[in-house]
Amino acid sequence: MYTHRERVEADMHINNLLFVSIYTRHHHHLPFSFLSLSPSSLMAHSSVHKDRGELRIHENLVELGTDLAEYIAELSEASVKERGVFAIAISGGSLIGLMGKLCEAPYHKTVDWAKWYIFWVDERVVGKTHADSNYKLAKDGLLSKVPVVPSHVNSINDSVSAEEAADDYEFHIRQLVKTRTINVSDNSDCPKFDLILLGMGPDGHVASLFPNHPMLDEKSEWVTFITDSPKPPPERITFTLPVINSASNVAVVVTGDSKAEAVRLAIDDVGPDHLSLPARLVQPTKGKLVWFLDKPAASKLDGSQFSE
Repeated sequence: MYTHRERVEADMHINNLLFVSIYTRHHHHLPFSFLSLSPSSLMAHSSVHKDRGELRIHENLVELGTDLAEYIAELSEASVKERGVFAIAISGGSLIGLMGKLCEAPYHKTVDWAKWYIFWVDERVVGKTHADSNYKLAKDGLLSKVPVVPSHVNSINDSVSAEEAADDYEFHIRQLVKTRTINVSDNSDCPKFDLILLGMGPDGHVASLFPNHPMLDEKSEWVTFITDSPKPPPERITFTLPVINSASNVAVVVTGDSKAEAVRLAIDDVGPDHLSLPARLVQPTKGKLVWFLDKPAASKLDGSQFSE
């Protein structure tokens, strides 16, 4: 049984052989650049920060999207093999577009989509067809293009207030923890999602957890609500930090030079003044943290704090 990465590398090897056959038929030699090309050379520069998890820094968005798809597919495969389901919580924004490779070969057919249970790390309290809806964004960009089971798509109740929507979503998640569709954390009663995918704003916010907001201190609730979001729309629900940090795997996906300073403050050793930045508070208790960055987003990082 091959892993997704092995299948991708096999496909690349076949394509390389076809290239060699066609190119040498006309040119009788190979370009030097091709001689040094390997599947691993097309992947990200990967390093480990001394305190902040694994960093995967990519040349461009295409490379990042390919690596992200492979990462998600491998976690899905491992989770389904281990416990029969894959519980994934996603965010909105540009993240959904970067997940688009999952709609393509080989992932469209090789991922066991029927075993996916999809949740939202945060959601705007608007109708499901509203332009601001994270559900709509994910449905249009991903979920309508892959064979997920509709009943496994766990969206919020958008017909009630933000407070009621948060309570309802937490109750729903608690029921799925009881059936072990979602695992439970080893060191708390929090749900233990197989993967939580986060984006990050230029201000360092993740999910709908904003800088200097009281909800950063929430310890007992799994899902909370906000009615004064500094970004419109104002009413949202969001996972709390204890839930995010209880996940088996957390990936933070950030692109663009407008977020480079926030990336630096979230990852580098910058002293105590920025320890309350929401993205810096993402620190899985026992899980694994991975940062997917393009070069502009990573441009201000201190490389001396990394190891290969």
